[in-house]
Parts: sequence; structure tokens; C-alpha cells
Amino acid sequence: MKEFEVTGRTIEEAISQGLEELGVSISDVTVDVLEEGSKGLFGLFGSRPAKVRLTMKGDEATDGDMAHAILADAMKEEDPRKKDAPRKEKPEAKKEKPEAKKEKPEAKKKAPKAEKPAEEEKDAVQAEEKPEKPPKARKPREKKEPKERPEPKEIVPAEQADRETAAGKAQEFLQNLTQLMNVPVSVAVATDEEGNVKVNMEGDTLGILIGRRGETLDALQYLTSLQVNKGQSSYTRVTLDTEGYRAKREDALKRLANRMANQAQRTGRKVSLEPMNPYERRILHAALQDHPAVTTHSEGEEPNRHVVITLK
Repeated sequence: MKEFEVTGRTIEEAISQGLEELGVSISDVTVDVLEEGSKGLFGLFGSRPAKVRLTMKGDEATDGDMAHAILADAMKEEDPRKKDAPRKEKPEAKKEKPEAKKEKPEAKKKAPKAEKPAEEEKDAVQAEEKPEKPPKARKPREKKEPKERPEPKEIVPAEQADRETAAGKAQEFLQNLTQLMNVPVSVAVATDEEGNVKVNMEGDTLGILIGRRGETLDALQYLTSLQVNKGQSSYTRVTLDTEGYRAKREDALKRLANRMANQAQRTGRKVSLEPMNPYERRILHAALQDHPAVTTHSEGEEPNRHVVITLK
């Protein structure tokens, strides 16, 4: 079972902070109060923080953590659990130091055998070598320049659509919104055979319009859909994308679905994935709908609704 200890000014604050760091709800953990804490005199002297222990329930939480790690790796996002990897190199560097220390005693043993004039000659040689240190001043080579060079792409304005059409309304709305956000992009729009609007924004090289796990992009898509369908009798679906994010995310979700299906087959138990929005859940269901050994369904309430993979 996964345990996590958190401190806070009050018990409630410690619990909420722990739930936020773990990314789970109160129903997914058991809470043990280790220290109730006290405010002290006038809230300044003798105060003690409250301390609680959060313990994950069941094995489904570990499945969600594993799914998140796999998905983060597929999207080439930074996973906080990988930050410990570089620390493994330190022990190797420390192992070399003892070898260097072992050589020093040998040098000390040989030193007494040499005569004092030889030691003076060594000191003179070292004194002559000291002036050779100035080359170290060459180290500050202007290596920072390449990092500052990324110049913004030249934004070529897209063809302006008719503002009376659904595509034109979406384009004008996003042009004004991105301008207010100070994110210069080119907004290109197109309409498919069914009348649905597809929007592609180019120039967001920093991913500002994408956000964490595409949350900003989904929010922009929702607002654009409201603007396009305002006062209309029929509904027009709006799909928003930038820098090919949707295609990359869809490919990562399909790979995640197959890997989690294999895990369900190997362990013989159901696998619960992390909470996702309806669009991403549909991708997972579609990826495994023809799978011979597993089936999928959704559980929970928004925004914690998630996909569960079970054996047929």
C-alpha cells in the first residue's frame, strides 16, 4: 500500500494538500492523524503543525499511477518520478574518489625517501605551473547564446473565412482571443462534408495554448463551440488543434490502451486508468473495441470519470 505523510497548519489543510499532491480524492485514501497540532500562544509561540498519513486504497491506484507514467513517457512529458534518475550517477563518481585517495598514501610513502632539495624543486615546478591557470578564464564561452536564439516563427496570416459562416465565426473569435492572450498564431479553418468546423492554430511553439495534458486547448475548443452555436437551431461540432497535438495525443492513448490491455491479460485482474475527458475516453474505447480478450467501460463521475479494462 502506498503511504504519504503530510503536514499543515490544520488537519484539514494537511489532508487537502496531500490529496492534491497525490492527485486523488478523499474516497481513494484512508487518513490517519499523527499529530493534531496546536496554534500556540497568539498563534506565534509554541505552535505545532498538524501531521497526517494518507494510505492509498486497493491496487487500482497503482494502476492509475502506472498508466500516467506510461502516457507521460509516450507524450515525452517530464515525469516527476524520473527526477531521481540522475542521482544514480553520483555514487559512481564517489567510487572513483577512494581510488584517488588510495594513491595518495603511496605518494606520501615515497616522499620521505626523496631528499629535501628534490622537494624544493617540486615546489618550484609547481610555482612555475601556477601561472598557467589563466586558460581557465576561457571557460565562460558564450554558450548561452544558442539557447536565446530560438526566434519566433514568421506568422503567415491564414485565409480569412466568411464571418457569417460557422468557420468564420470560429476564426474571428480565436484571432481576437489569442491576441488578448499575447500569443501570435495563424488561425486556419476548414469545414468537412458534415458541416463540422476544424481549426488549426500554427505558431504556438511553446505550447501555451495546449496547457497541461491539453486542458487549455480543450477549454478554448469549448468556448469556441459556444460562440459558434450561439443562437443556432442546429449544433455544429468544433475541433481545435495546434502544432499537431491532437494526433500525438491520440497515438499515445492508443499505445497506452494496448499496454494496459496486455497487463490485464497478464495479471488476470481489471485495470483502472487515470481520469480523462470524454474525448480521450472515446479514443481508449475505440482502440480496444475489437480486442479478443478484454472489454472496456467507464466508471465514476466527472471530472473523475475514468476507463476500466476488464477481461471478457
